[in-house]
Amino acid sequence: MLNETANSAASDAARWPSLIEAVAARRDREAFATLFEYFAPRIKTFMRRAGASEQSADELAQEALLAVWSKAKLFDPASVGATAWIFTIARNLRIDALRREKRTRTDSAVEIDPEFHVDDGPQPDASLASSQLESRVRSALAALSEDQLRVVELSFFEEKAHAEIAQALRIPLGTVKSRLRLAMNRLRGMLGDLS
Repeated sequence: MLNETANSAASDAARWPSLIEAVAARRDREAFATLFEYFAPRIKTFMRRAGASEQSADELAQEALLAVWSKAKLFDPASVGATAWIFTIARNLRIDALRREKRTRTDSAVEIDPEFHVDDGPQPDASLASSQLESRVRSALAALSEDQLRVVELSFFEEKAHAEIAQALRIPLGTVKSRLRLAMNRLRGMLGDLS
C-alpha cells in the first residue's frame, strides 16, 4: 500500500509539468482543471496552516491557480519542480496579501504610545522549546548516513519527486525509496516522542 502511494505520488509529480505545458501551449482547460482539482485544496490547507482565515485561504488558492493559468509560459521544468513552482506562486501571493493588509492597518491606525505596544515576538519559553526541538532534529539528521541524508534533503527540503532524485543521484528508483524509508524509520526512532 505504501509503495502504491509512493508510486502514485511520483507519477503525479511527473505529469504536472506536462499539464502546465499544455496550459501554456494550448490553453488546455482540461489540463488546468486537473491542476486546479489537485492543487487548490492543498494550497488552501497550506494557507490555513500559515494562519490565513478560511475565506482568505480559499481566495489565495484560487488566485494562485489563476496565476498558474496566466504564467504557465514562464514555467521552466529544468529549473524547478512543478509543485515547488506552484507553491512559490501561492506563498508570494500570501506575502503580498499580508503586506497590503499591514499597509491598510497602518494607514488607518491611530498612533499608540510605544510603551503600550504588545510584544508579538515569541515568548522566551517558546523560543527555548523551539531551539531545543531544532537541536534535536539537527542531531537526528546528522546521525543519518550521508546517502540517507542526501535523499531526505532532496525529497523534503527541495521537494523533488523520487524519480527526480534517482536521476539526480544516478541511482535506481528502488534505492531512493529504500534509503528514504530507512532514514524515516531511523528519524522516527530518534524523534518518536515529537509526533
